[in-house]
Amino acid sequence: MADRNAGFETITVHAGQEPDPATGAVVVPIHPASTFAQDGVGGLRAGFEYARSGNPTRAALEASLTALERGAAALAFASGLAASDALLRAVCRPGSHVVIPADAYGGTYRLFARVLAEWGVEHTAVDLSDPAAAAAAIRPGATALVWCETPTNPMLAIADIAALAAVAHQAGALLVVDNTFASPYLCQPLTLGADAVVHSTTKYLGGHSDVVGGAVVTAAAELAERVRFVQNAAGAVPGPFDAWLVLRGIRTLAVRMDRHCANAREIAALLAGHAAVSAVHYPGLASHPGHDVAAKQMRDFGGMVSFQVRAGAEAALAVCAATRLFTLAESLGGVESLIEHPARMTHASVAGSPLAVPDDLVRLSVGIEAADDLAADLEQALDAA
Repeated sequence: MADRNAGFETITVHAGQEPDPATGAVVVPIHPASTFAQDGVGGLRAGFEYARSGNPTRAALEASLTALERGAAALAFASGLAASDALLRAVCRPGSHVVIPADAYGGTYRLFARVLAEWGVEHTAVDLSDPAAAAAAIRPGATALVWCETPTNPMLAIADIAALAAVAHQAGALLVVDNTFASPYLCQPLTLGADAVVHSTTKYLGGHSDVVGGAVVTAAAELAERVRFVQNAAGAVPGPFDAWLVLRGIRTLAVRMDRHCANAREIAALLAGHAAVSAVHYPGLASHPGHDVAAKQMRDFGGMVSFQVRAGAEAALAVCAATRLFTLAESLGGVESLIEHPARMTHASVAGSPLAVPDDLVRLSVGIEAADDLAADLEQALDAA
């Protein structure tokens, strides 16, 4: 299905997921083959030769992701960080500089600070909700790209994608947006001027906490080809069953995100009125500093909420230990609700750095359970702490 004017929900079900022409199966087949017969030397049947270079199930996922993000091409990877690494190696060289968020995801920061730094790529962390700060951090001639998360992980800060795109492009740099928290259902950064989008498809796209994967989607075919070369040369590709699981999750992305967002709104309102909570970070609240920008560039405000516990770090840990429906676990975006302590879990790698997160912070991935049950669980945990 090539009609990009179709509704998003229609695209999730049909793009890249047409009935199998050989059998009529309405679900994309899983192709486990590692190699493909050739019709004579160099005569590739349907373009496939070796599964690291291409696989029909993976190709279906990449077609779906391209349509969802309204891009030129998509590349699927074995994890979100593998996708990020391939894009950065396609764009950066020793001596390059990158601007990153002041509260970037811990794994992303580790990639910049501990891996790319040894390759000679420098980075500057700034508050990307301030386009002027981003502009001031750019080094003309050296800055290869601005790396944006919006909402950020775990502080849920919001950046103006269109404004950052203008800042980056004026300096000859690219804008890359990690769209994992929003998903393509809530925000499509390429339509706002971004050059590339990255995803951990493990999260909302897969949606069921049963697969690990990543993706890069580009606005231009030329950039996609550069990333594709790294994808094939380095080989961090997903297996066909992993690609199929993400495709399966994509089919229900829209309806799941509607429930995630609705539940998160109720949880954020509860937390905002609870005496044990000193601050709530959720862009759907009118008091959030990025609320207006989020409302402009997002369909809804997402399923992630973080909050700070008034009594401090030990009380925050106690809340994490006391929930019954919210499972204490890393990751996010699955149908089940998760709770975690970022300073000691997902963001432990930024401890002691300028990106360190508050130790009284709790992060929630709000699932699709009954909102009343989730609210009651949090209330009893906060009261117990």
